[in-house]
Amino acid sequence: MSETVWRQSILNGRHRELGSKLEETWNDMAIPQHYATDPYLETAAVRYQAGLIDVSALKIIDVAGKDALAFLNQLLTADISKIPAGRSMISSIVDADGGLIDDVLVYVDGDGAFRLSHGGGTLEQALPVVAQGFDVTFQRDDDVHILSLQGPLALDILSPHTPLDLKALPYFGHGRTTLFGTPVSLARGGYSAERGYEVFCAAKDAVDLWDRILEAGKPFGAMPVSWDCLDIVRVEGALLFFPFDMPHKDTTPFEVLMDWSVDLTKPDFRGKAALAKRKGTERTHQAGIEVLAQKAITPGARIFKDGEEVGVVNSTTYSRHLMKSLALVSLVPTVTALGTALTVKDGEETFAANVVRTPFYDPMRLRTHPLEERG
Repeated sequence: MSETVWRQSILNGRHRELGSKLEETWNDMAIPQHYATDPYLETAAVRYQAGLIDVSALKIIDVAGKDALAFLNQLLTADISKIPAGRSMISSIVDADGGLIDDVLVYVDGDGAFRLSHGGGTLEQALPVVAQGFDVTFQRDDDVHILSLQGPLALDILSPHTPLDLKALPYFGHGRTTLFGTPVSLARGGYSAERGYEVFCAAKDAVDLWDRILEAGKPFGAMPVSWDCLDIVRVEGALLFFPFDMPHKDTTPFEVLMDWSVDLTKPDFRGKAALAKRKGTERTHQAGIEVLAQKAITPGARIFKDGEEVGVVNSTTYSRHLMKSLALVSLVPTVTALGTALTVKDGEETFAANVVRTPFYDPMRLRTHPLEERG
């Protein structure tokens, strides 16, 4: 296995039944990287019907206390005071030098209670350091399981089985409710570039909810999908994955075009002075390229312009949906203009490539942010 495993999903039995050997791990948890089904068929389900993904490997931190909001605003780059209860926001977290150490999805539950969802970064090492002097508590919830139903029919599948008005739930909205009579928190969002919902539940309820969601989704063509599928749809949607899309050890949010996650107008926060100083000095910028190849390029492949090395390949996929080899890359800012011709050197092979608009799939993000929901 690629990492130490000490957390286990209660759904591992279901994953094995679907053909997973649970050989890959992420965030200290074994994940169903592969199923017996073709990941491209799984991708088609996500794009046209719905796919159910176990994303319990995300780590959830409960934060509470009199100073919880002040603590989070000191810890994170975004202004958490701007998020009302029942909504969530993505924020960067940087070190004192302004380098990204994690990205965090902050759920505001109200009454001074928050949840932080994070992946493979070092948020948890920063918590006790920043917490000094604040009246705040934080604790990881290792019981919570997260079932993510992604796809255009997810709303139709779940709506009849919860009293929460899912149709009215905005993107990044969430609420505590029931699903099939079981207490859950439902959140609109996901990592697929499609409309989707994440079901937060207790471990004891996860297997039953997994089965009932799939049973309800059967008439709609829903199916369980693996992390192979998740890798495809998230690259098609140009959704970054920490740390694989951050090539420098001290990558700034500005270098991955996450300026929107940084509020330099709010009072002092960890790394603010460094970020203010480094803004405008980006070594590379995040971009997307299409590669003239019939396969996915190897992450780490080098990118050239007129013989000069100008960047590196980060995340890749071959999109059968788009019939293109796609790559999320880091390029020196002078070569990021749309249409710029590049050369990718992948081992002994060389491929022509061009800078293109991202997201590769649904460039206006109409699937997740329909026009009728925009202000």
